Amino acid sequence: MSETLLNETREEADKRLITRAYRNLLRSIKAKTDKTDKVNIRAAYELAVDAHKEQRRKSGEPYVLHPIEVARICAAEIGLGATAVICALLHDVVEDTPITLKELKEQFGERVGLIVDGLTKLDFKSEDSTDVESPQAENFKKVLSTLVVDVRVVLIKMADRLHNMRTLGAMPPHKQVKIAAETSFIYSPLAHRLGLYKMKTEFEDLSMKITNRDVYLDIARKLKDTKKGRDRYIKQFIHPLEKEFKENMVPYRTTGRTKSIYSIWNKLKTKKVPFEEIYDLFAVRIIVDVPPSKEKSICWQVYSIITDVYQPIPERLKDWVTVPKANGYESLHTTVVGPKGRFVEVQIRSERMDDIAERGFAAHWKYKKVSKSPNVYDSWLNNVREILDNSSMDAIDFLNDFKTNLFNEEVYVYTPNGDMRVLPKGATALDFAFDIHSDVGYHATAIKVNNKLEPMGYQLKNGDRLHITTNKSQKPTESWLKMVATGKARNKIRSAMKEQKKKEGQIGRETLERKFKNIKADFVESNIELFAKHLKYKSHVDLYFDISKEKLNATELLKNFTVEGGKLVLIPVKVEKLPQKTVVAKPVDLTKPRSGLHINGESADNLDYSFATCCHPVPGDAVFAYVSNNGLKIHRSNCPNATNLAAKYGYRIMRADWTNITTTNFVANLVITGVDTGIGVIESITHTISTDLGLNIRSFNIASNEGIYECSISLQIKDTAQLTLVIKTLKQISGVDMVTRLE
Repeated sequence: MSETLLNETREEADKRLITRAYRNLLRSIKAKTDKTDKVNIRAAYELAVDAHKEQRRKSGEPYVLHPIEVARICAAEIGLGATAVICALLHDVVEDTPITLKELKEQFGERVGLIVDGLTKLDFKSEDSTDVESPQAENFKKVLSTLVVDVRVVLIKMADRLHNMRTLGAMPPHKQVKIAAETSFIYSPLAHRLGLYKMKTEFEDLSMKITNRDVYLDIARKLKDTKKGRDRYIKQFIHPLEKEFKENMVPYRTTGRTKSIYSIWNKLKTKKVPFEEIYDLFAVRIIVDVPPSKEKSICWQVYSIITDVYQPIPERLKDWVTVPKANGYESLHTTVVGPKGRFVEVQIRSERMDDIAERGFAAHWKYKKVSKSPNVYDSWLNNVREILDNSSMDAIDFLNDFKTNLFNEEVYVYTPNGDMRVLPKGATALDFAFDIHSDVGYHATAIKVNNKLEPMGYQLKNGDRLHITTNKSQKPTESWLKMVATGKARNKIRSAMKEQKKKEGQIGRETLERKFKNIKADFVESNIELFAKHLKYKSHVDLYFDISKEKLNATELLKNFTVEGGKLVLIPVKVEKLPQKTVVAKPVDLTKPRSGLHINGESADNLDYSFATCCHPVPGDAVFAYVSNNGLKIHRSNCPNATNLAAKYGYRIMRADWTNITTTNFVANLVITGVDTGIGVIESITHTISTDLGLNIRSFNIASNEGIYECSISLQIKDTAQLTLVIKTLKQISGVDMVTRLE
């Protein structure tokens, strides 16, 4: 078959694939569309197909399938309308093709142009990019900044990320780690904050599949093996309730929802029990079809019916019907003792509540006029807006402050008048003061909690009632930053301190102006900026402040410049180019055993690297290399610090993998727990490790409390296969309950 014929066959196959995907997209649009919407959707589709026609994804499929699928996710899984579908189809054309933003605005209007602009990554290919600490953080800041302009930018970005996560298999492993880290660091908590429960759950599971693949697959297999048993149990649980529901004429439907793999894994870690001993692997959901005016009373009626049949666990009752969560989630949760004595979580909600729980932000706005609940997003978006008001904030600081607004849990506290305020779990009394009003926070001198004087850093508890005493002479100090947990408070404290610095720096500004005049340089923005940049100051305020405090000698520093027509010109200094410290070659010592580690395909024995002490990688672990200021660090993919590093500094991540290993100098840390019989526990553990397995114990620590012991032990291990054998062998010792590897 000729090459031309092969190409034609491929083009026809691609065309059929693209057409099928587009038809699937059109079927998924549930929102109302008029004739203009339909014309624009078709036009956006044709433009995207043409613009991306030469591009292919890593998997080899036509690139345009990606924006089509992102548009489908927006329509079907988030519930967005025509404008979002159009923007999703076009979200990569400005970034990846010659089409300009101006052309899009002319064809589709300003709103589409605004959203697509928000979705387009910043370009860091210029010379100025060397001043950017984290291009990823800068791009996050750009996208998240659009939240207060048009939330659809973030929703489309999340649909984009969801499709990328679903199709991540074609990417190299180290890039998978980077993308998974970004996802769990920012996208997953953001999905939770916007009430997109299904998306949040999928983000967590897909990230775990990359960073903890073996554990993920093990739990997935066990869930599959036990599915039939769970389904039978749910039917057995529901059966005695059906008669009661019919007699009370409650229109309902039931579903059984298995907990996500990620949440099961979290439970395994926190409860420290094996999979077989987790009984609440699923929740039974009872959804009633009633008008909004009857939702609350019917939900409580259903609760009453359930607790008449099954014994409730009172402390496990959670009422988010009376007081919805900060992300708009409404549901009544209870745990009861079901058949065979198993604990069963039951979620009771209306169809409206279920729609909001599944589709979050977009569904919330759909029901805005029929629900009595306050607009749960307005106050949160106002907090985001206040963080964004500090335009000079470093992108990393912005990301950290923004992340504190994506809390999973909240506390409910009250003003002296009984008004309820919702803050993230971990928030302090000083956070409460700033939540009331910026001026209250600025001038807070004393805080009473439940009529008792408490320090400003007091962590709030549900039901606390607070009274703030203020004094106009009080001003925020740097120590206050350690007393707050919310981005809003932190931002306000920084702003106040900056304003104070500005006032104190006025003398420094006048000093610099005089020095400029002495050398006949104009005191203009361009000259000041050149001077500040040369001294590596990001802010003129900091420059003036240091001059006023005599930390800088402006006269001496200006000797590095000449003046041409009032303009400062930096005198060039010849500097020898230093070798990069990222990957440093070193002589190979042939007398030492080879590590079997490769970085970017090259043997690590020729490079300057070390193993991270935060996670102690062992041969066989999924790992990546991180370019730190002290050379290359090798981290496990599921390292506790990996998410933060890869999300903020993904460009420093390098591929690392193992081949044949001959050395044994690797450290593994284990925690062993069990019942303290008082006789022979230490001897049994050490004998098994040292004598039976022939391994070297580096450290050993054991403590007993109320009949339960916990032993921390550090071993020298060859690889993960040997580590698995150690764990399996230790579990067989009498009195040992659990053996876990520290992450």
